[in-house]
Amino acid sequence: MNSKSLIGVVAAALLTLGTPQTQAQEVTEMKEFTLEDLNFGGTNYYNMIPGNRRLTWWGDQLVRIELNECYLVDKKTGKETVLFTVDDVNKWLEATPDQAPLHALYNARFPYGDQPLVLLQFGGERCLIDFEQKKQVWHQSSADERQASSFNTTSRNTAYVSGDQLYVRPADFGKEDIQLTTDGSREIVYGRSVHRDEFGIHSGLFWSPDGMRLAFYRMDQSMVTDYPQVNLFGHIATHEPDKYPMAGELSHEVTIGVYDVATNKTLYLKAGDPEDRYFTNVAWSPDSKTIYIFELNREQNDCRLVSYDATTGDRLAELYREIDRKYVEPFHPIEFLPWDDTKFILQSQKDGYNHLYLFDTKGNELKQLTRGEWVVLNLVGFCPSRKSIIISSNECSPIQCNTWEVSVATGKRTLLDNGEGWHSPSLSGSGHHIADNYQTPTIPRNIEIADVKTRKHTAYYESPNPWEGYKIPQFTCGTLKAADGTTDLYWRMVKPADFDETKQYPTVVYVYGGPHAHNVDARWNYASRSWETYMAQKGYIIFILDNRGSENRGKAFEQATFRRLGQEEMRDQMCGVDYLKSLPYVDADRIGVHGWSFGGFMTISLMTNYPDVFKVGVAGGPVIDWKWYEVMYGERYMDSPAANPEGYAETSLLPKAKNLKGKLQIITGYNDPTVVPQHCLMFIEECIKAGTQPDFFAYPGEGHNMMGHKSVHLHERITQYFEDWLK
Repeated sequence: MNSKSLIGVVAAALLTLGTPQTQAQEVTEMKEFTLEDLNFGGTNYYNMIPGNRRLTWWGDQLVRIELNECYLVDKKTGKETVLFTVDDVNKWLEATPDQAPLHALYNARFPYGDQPLVLLQFGGERCLIDFEQKKQVWHQSSADERQASSFNTTSRNTAYVSGDQLYVRPADFGKEDIQLTTDGSREIVYGRSVHRDEFGIHSGLFWSPDGMRLAFYRMDQSMVTDYPQVNLFGHIATHEPDKYPMAGELSHEVTIGVYDVATNKTLYLKAGDPEDRYFTNVAWSPDSKTIYIFELNREQNDCRLVSYDATTGDRLAELYREIDRKYVEPFHPIEFLPWDDTKFILQSQKDGYNHLYLFDTKGNELKQLTRGEWVVLNLVGFCPSRKSIIISSNECSPIQCNTWEVSVATGKRTLLDNGEGWHSPSLSGSGHHIADNYQTPTIPRNIEIADVKTRKHTAYYESPNPWEGYKIPQFTCGTLKAADGTTDLYWRMVKPADFDETKQYPTVVYVYGGPHAHNVDARWNYASRSWETYMAQKGYIIFILDNRGSENRGKAFEQATFRRLGQEEMRDQMCGVDYLKSLPYVDADRIGVHGWSFGGFMTISLMTNYPDVFKVGVAGGPVIDWKWYEVMYGERYMDSPAANPEGYAETSLLPKAKNLKGKLQIITGYNDPTVVPQHCLMFIEECIKAGTQPDFFAYPGEGHNMMGHKSVHLHERITQYFEDWLK
């Protein structure tokens, strides 16, 4: 939303509060939240979040999936009719006597827009059901696919990893699976995500469009040092090491293999020496003959788009190169125009903001399709009949996500939604229709069905307020200037439901602050975390500021922290603290800070660099020294320790342990594979040497985040620490 509409929302929210006397009376009569209500591990959590609809597309038909039924949704009226039920499917299945029945339809998919087929996977099998003919028409085993798997809807072949080995399961039931590898292990990893999930990598298996060739990652991490994780849950603790390449140390080596189903042969792309190189964003040509990958040097400042012959592995051409004096981040594979196999879309921040560029397969940049001081957040899909691209962007406001149609011929953009809030669009098979799922600061969730051509919207679903009858805090949003004096930073503030501006409140700054994340946007309650509501209920003000270095604001905004992580971020956060101190209802002597991961790093940074400002802090999973963080992320933002010794020294929190004055609790998952426990333990060692006294708590067996009901325990602990020392 623009600034006027943002102010309008805030004003409207404040107007609904009524007079102080009326407000106080109403608040007294309302229910209070518990962490079982608010925390994702809580027993009542799913009753307290906005309602939703599980929707998917069957070609151009919209389908709602529920536990026991699938419904066909009329796009013009929003009315539903039952397509089939779980009982129907069980009647149509050709199940063996010992096979358990289907109990839920939640994983139903409709991969063939022109055929009445639903794909289901359960009980160790995947099958296709023709719901018009009311019978099972195909099935295949789905056993042993837990490590990784990828099913191709065209060929119906499946690639999977089991026991560290890579297999292909033929579409024909009864044919034996084909084992592609024999040397898979914890050191030689096949078919799984590589480069520690950086560069937009989430998978290691990539089928060609025709499903007859499989590209896959092979990662040799035998040279990578083990981090000595320990399994405590036995009579005698056992050693269960993780491969963890720390900044400046040896990294793993990745190659890309290609298996041809027709010839039953495997080759590897001739990409050269894989040492100190990253291969990402694997994409196939529409004819399944060419593979495109982005290749990045270890310094991450030289990125090249390269094509390879999938039948020989030969390197064909370098189609694009981007060099940056700081770093390049290739996060999106190229995408071919559905109506022209000779042209593709490439995303880049080379002009300062992430935008779309049209290229041909010879490597010629034909045009820049989007342009402006805003970010393309997602390429949603294409509308071939209109020769257009559907995107999400924050053109309307830096804290919004809206849906646009972009003409490939002219670059003209047309807004496809209401221009407010945060929209998550789902595009139909033809690109003619959108299921528009959105929130605004005052709307928990609405879903509309939009026609791309006519721009008409059909109301389909409106979530009731799940917090009706509860003491709801006051949520506000605004901007302040960054430490550079010119850049606008967005903040969110959460106040108690019975907030009284004549009183002074303890205030907690919640911080993350790192790359590729943000905290404040135009979703329901400005995307407030549920713990903030819990704290406001206990009489605190919570303040959240997205500093420079966070996402979706352009390259200069994000790269302001290069080689000095935490420094500009602290300066910006202190601008937020100055703003808080200017408010008469904030008690400047009772300011706390809390964050997790990068936010844990920021918490301890603020506590030790500004020891007289922050009385209490809780740091979860904190980075302490970037030399102990992993290669890909750490060296992108900090360079290597050898190349940037001053930056590593400046940002390390070890020498700052002596500065600690306030009460600080450090919390970690004892088996954290992301920010390994060495970080917090070595900070504690420095505190011991300096005579400072942090508190420490570890969750045995937990990783970087506390899972399940342990998250409730965690947030009770965090809350109690502020109750004990800040209130």
